[in-house]
Amino acid sequence: MNLRMNILLLGSGGREHALAWKIASSPLCKQFHTAPGNAGTEQCGINVPIPVTDFPALKNYIIEKQIDFIIVGPEDPLVKGFKEYLEADSLTKEILFLGPGKAGAELEGSKDFAKVFMQRNNIPTAAYQTFTKDTLEEGLGFLRSLKAPYVLKADGLAAGKGVIICSEIKEAETTLRSLLYDRAFGEASDRVVIEEFLDGIELSVFVLTDGKNYVILPEAKDYKRIGDADTGPNTGGMGAVSPVPFADTAFMKKVEDRIVKPTIDGFAKAKIDYRGFVFIGLMNVNGDPYVIEYNVRMGDPETEVVIPRINSDLVELLSSAAKGSLSKNHISIDSRFAMTVMLVSGGYPGEYQKGKRILGIDQVKDCKVFHAGTMSVERNEIITNGGRVLAVTIQSESIAEARERIYNEIEKISFEGMNYRKDIGLDLMNLK
Repeated sequence: MNLRMNILLLGSGGREHALAWKIASSPLCKQFHTAPGNAGTEQCGINVPIPVTDFPALKNYIIEKQIDFIIVGPEDPLVKGFKEYLEADSLTKEILFLGPGKAGAELEGSKDFAKVFMQRNNIPTAAYQTFTKDTLEEGLGFLRSLKAPYVLKADGLAAGKGVIICSEIKEAETTLRSLLYDRAFGEASDRVVIEEFLDGIELSVFVLTDGKNYVILPEAKDYKRIGDADTGPNTGGMGAVSPVPFADTAFMKKVEDRIVKPTIDGFAKAKIDYRGFVFIGLMNVNGDPYVIEYNVRMGDPETEVVIPRINSDLVELLSSAAKGSLSKNHISIDSRFAMTVMLVSGGYPGEYQKGKRILGIDQVKDCKVFHAGTMSVERNEIITNGGRVLAVTIQSESIAEARERIYNEIEKISFEGMNYRKDIGLDLMNLK
């Protein structure tokens, strides 16, 4: 018999509100906590104002509140070794924990580590080389050996902004110098990965694993640029759709055989005890999948379309992965399309103001509104507290119907400077 658990989720974005909404509804959840959370997670349980990398304060809270299960939303605590930190204390080492340790988190923490891992396990990816300040000339030579456009990636974590695509060789050379010499992303760009450009359609595949067994969650396509028709600068993500029409059974079989299985087997070969999510960013190149990058957590805003499609008890799935017993679980998926549109602050992804009053959320009847950059203040008001503010999600039988309904509902919400893309899902409507 499963015991009900006190659960702590780390994070404060739309991803965390979507997870919180699903976790808090589980009969296996006794009491739900989020650190630091937002105005949405507050509706699901208790918010505690502790930053996700304040390990001593988090540990004290875990002990005080008798937390049974810890789920990590963002990558930072994983890359910085939160799992190992808790395992070093006899009071917290036995607590269930979902998320890889430092060794597994290097898949996201270092682009070079990820590329070496892919090569070692024969996982299809773009040709690449890694360079430092000392090997700048070799880097410039490698750039000149490639065809435009050119892909440059800061090796370390750069808050989702460390990938730069240049259309001209001169621009690529200048960018490489800036990354290595000017340290455009600080320590993250002390090493730069240069790789060949893959021309195709992107999608994200999500896997939950206990290190040996795995469950493939619904795939999604997100929209990274700020403007309609993929124009303007990159963002953390302006919307997402799941399922992805071109990711049919035949394509997903290739993904599983060529990428998912070798990835999980690669953990065992490298003696990495990996219990958590693997987010595989893929490119569909003429029907064949290639890995662009790994992340060691769920995506945002993809989580806001993936989680609503999971009919199974999420706490049962996640705790099984943490315990190493995922093989016993089957997953039930809602076949309908899910679409999310991100409402963002004016000026985002550049400078923006916080503290704008949000109106109309309570008027939305046909969608689920997941909070991202929000905060509740006195008199039950909710204000903006980030660049990406709200993720409005709907489920429908078709993308066309989802688009029509979701944009009607979005018109009910307002805050000063509110901006959003009007073309989410449009590119997929006639795609097979």
